[in-house]
Parts: sequence; C-alpha cells; structure tokens
Amino acid sequence: MIIKESAENYLEAILMIKDQKGSVRSIDIANELNVSKPSVSVAMKHFREEEYITIDSDGLISLTKKGFDIASAMYERHQIIARALMALGVDEKTAYEDSCKIEHDISNQTFEKIKAYMEKNFD
Repeated sequence: MIIKESAENYLEAILMIKDQKGSVRSIDIANELNVSKPSVSVAMKHFREEEYITIDSDGLISLTKKGFDIASAMYERHQIIARALMALGVDEKTAYEDSCKIEHDISNQTFEKIKAYMEKNFD
C-alpha cells in the first residue's frame, strides 16, 4: 500500500492525540500539525472516503483498522529511528525532528535492520 507522507503524518497524529487526550477532534489535528482547520477538514473527508477514519456525530475522529495499521507503523518507525539517532549521540529534540523526516523515506529493509540492531543492542 502506498500512501503519501502527509497522509502518514495525519494518521500518526490522530494516533498520538488519541493516546494523549483520549479523543480526537479536527482542531487537535490542526494544532498538532500546525496546519489550518480547513486543510484538516479536506484531509478528513478524504480519509473517511478511503476508510482510514470514522467521524461520529459529535465530530470525534477514530482510526479504522486500516488507518490504525498505517499510523502505528509510522509511529513505530518514528520511535525506533529517534532512539537510534539518540544512541549515536544526537540530542532528543533533533533526533525526533529528523526521525519524522527519515521515517517516510527509508525502505522497509533498512528500517527492519535498524529495528533489529536496536532491539539486539539497546533493549
């Protein structure tokens, strides 16, 4: 499945906000990603049509299994790559910022090798 980087960021943000706050609204996503509310509305319409999310009558956004699978994969990549960068001596703030950029561009093979290395050497 191929999905654009911006979509991956939106889905990952929904997952993280849900974990932090317990519920997700469009304004929460706009604030988290520093984008306009109209941009979030357009994205959520698309995600609903593609069955990545559901939106209830109160405007609360939830990930479907399809959306959750993508979001959790991106979150795992983000966390593991950041940990790897910090293990190399990169400060935490920079490691998380760089991880957000790297997570979308590396191959599955490269990610799996980083993950295996981190599990073997740092867990």
